[in-house]
Amino acid sequence: MSQVKWNVEHLVHVDSTNTWLAQRAREGARAHLAVYCDFQSAGRGRLEREWHAPAGSSLLCSALVEAPAAPVAPQWVVVAAALAVADALEESTGRRPDLKWPNDVLYGESKVAGLLAEVVACGASSMIVVGLGLNLVAVDPAFQSATTVLAATATSLEPRDALTPYLAALDRRRSQLDSSAGVRELSRDYEGDLVTLGQRVRVELAQGSLVGTAVGVDDAGALVVDTESGARVFNAGDVVHVRGESS
Repeated sequence: MSQVKWNVEHLVHVDSTNTWLAQRAREGARAHLAVYCDFQSAGRGRLEREWHAPAGSSLLCSALVEAPAAPVAPQWVVVAAALAVADALEESTGRRPDLKWPNDVLYGESKVAGLLAEVVACGASSMIVVGLGLNLVAVDPAFQSATTVLAATATSLEPRDALTPYLAALDRRRSQLDSSAGVRELSRDYEGDLVTLGQRVRVELAQGSLVGTAVGVDDAGALVVDTESGARVFNAGDVVHVRGESS
């Protein structure tokens, strides 16, 4: 359990917890500041998608962490946060979720959480804002491929009850990025939870899509896909698990 004390702010309503916290960072806020809200009107996911959740039904939060001391790719901060979510849910519910590259947390084939990390320049240094949307007891019906912690585990959690173990796990996982040994351990844990590996996947890019088998994650946190034309490395793009075609 982390011994670091987090300074936690609670907001009833905000446009985006990531936007709010990034502004605090630019104004001089230090690491270990976190914010969660009951409702956000302009929540964002990857590729600038908007994310809405019924008020009070989800953990909508952002946490401010220091950029890693070791020279690691930014994607590894998302990896650390995803593993922290898995750690916290396993502690709280007894059931560990799976991870899907690059930033989704799943129970079965349904998404229960998503993450978004943003680098914030603060003078000569950088801070990282890690945003989390975790469906606790309800989810927007428009997201047909989503689930909730309650539906998946029969455990009803309040936002603050979910936030406390997540922040403790996030601090521990983030600290692994400060050493090569820690990064190796993080990588092993990530590959153990990452159900994308071994899956037949379709990577959807701006210029089209490509199908292959996900075979690994490289040192930058990018997905390695074995295709008909050879191994390809993807730093971005939506990944769809093609059902019934695992290898």
